[in-house]
Amino acid sequence: MEYQLCESNKISFLKHCTPDQAEVVEQSKTCATYKKGDFIFNESAIPLGVYCILSGVIKLVRTNLDGKEQILRFAQPGDVLGYRALIADEPLVSSAVCLEDAVACFIPKSVFLNIVDENSAISKDLMKALSHELGVVEERVQSLAQKSVRERLAETLLFLHATFKSNNLGEDVIAITLPREDIANIVGTATETVIRLLSEFKSDKLIELEGKKIKLLEKAKLEKISHASV
Repeated sequence: MEYQLCESNKISFLKHCTPDQAEVVEQSKTCATYKKGDFIFNESAIPLGVYCILSGVIKLVRTNLDGKEQILRFAQPGDVLGYRALIADEPLVSSAVCLEDAVACFIPKSVFLNIVDENSAISKDLMKALSHELGVVEERVQSLAQKSVRERLAETLLFLHATFKSNNLGEDVIAITLPREDIANIVGTATETVIRLLSEFKSDKLIELEGKKIKLLEKAKLEKISHASV
């Protein structure tokens, strides 16, 4: 039986819950709304449970000694946050910050771990998600080590386009508005460099800047620049 959390089917791993497990989750979960800029949790905290994203976009960030953020990845509706640290019995390695208004449900540690122990389908889903995240990290490390800033920016624009889409804005528009500082953070360079390269991409008619939105005009050329496989 497929369980609809909060009258939604956005929490991917809970679709494998049995009716009894679904009832336990329903009785134990707490849901909250967050404003843009709010922290759902902070790095180095001890995880007391997991957070299931129902709406909104979240960035997972680490902060270095100088106070500069490092964006690790993004989370969207359906994603579960904090489970790696919870399973490993370790502190959280990142903070979860809302890029827009969001809703998230908290499931306590004991409830989550019991369901993982009891339900092999959920365990497989989490293992698959962990493996995917590891692959993304490995690709990012390789990109930072081997690609130029221009190549990494083209790669980042393609990644953001694939991750954030909206039919309302047109299929070529990156549907989320990120500060140039955040884009520079992902690319691994200075904000000024990203602003200059975006201007160059615009002059080369590879992209179009519509206010704070970015529209990709020549995805094939950006893929060639990024050395991305197609």
